[in-house]
Amino acid sequence: MSTSDPLDFFDTVDQTVDVPRAPRRKRKLIDQFSIYLPVLLMGLLALASYWLLRSTPAPEVAEAERPVSVEPDYFMRRFSVKAFDGQGTLKTEVKGVEARHYPATDMVEIDDARIRHIGEQGLPTLATAKLVTTNGDNTEFVLRGNAVIVREAGNDINGQPQPRLEFQGEFLHIFLEPDRIVSDRPVTLLRGNDRLVADTLDYTGESQIANFKGRVKVQLAPR
Repeated sequence: MSTSDPLDFFDTVDQTVDVPRAPRRKRKLIDQFSIYLPVLLMGLLALASYWLLRSTPAPEVAEAERPVSVEPDYFMRRFSVKAFDGQGTLKTEVKGVEARHYPATDMVEIDDARIRHIGEQGLPTLATAKLVTTNGDNTEFVLRGNAVIVREAGNDINGQPQPRLEFQGEFLHIFLEPDRIVSDRPVTLLRGNDRLVADTLDYTGESQIANFKGRVKVQLAPR
């Protein structure tokens, strides 16, 4: 075994031989490609985005809202509509020869209407007129032409007797929540056998108080 230094092997290598290197032109192209690579990538991304936008369907153009028609959008003839409370008890029933709904105001006109309502006191009220206009949820009724509202006699929820009430006029406005009858035109009130005529009326069912204005005529039956 030789005792010479292993590193002596490198002394035998001809260090004057040139190590092969990449041609300068090729290295220059690589350097230039490296410089412009980010620009090329950005261009590819831009083209991809453009293609994606061209391929994506255009969003549908929302139609302009059409003006709500002032003409009726549906009719009902020889109809009957009933409304119930949360316990399933009948509260209101509306009948008529013809009804027309107006979408612009959500109002309904009823010819030769007949309305029956059970009030907070538990007593039935019947209303009739040549023309009745009601709101969408049937909580207001405007009676025109030979308008009559009758609340039948009976006992209220507390067992107290209540006389028969009848309202007559060419214009009566009924509110159901709470019970109220209003008119700015002459009206006749019949309470039992008593008779009262006034220019205006504001009657509240819960308090059973009627306010009259203008000329008032009262005819009381003998007690």
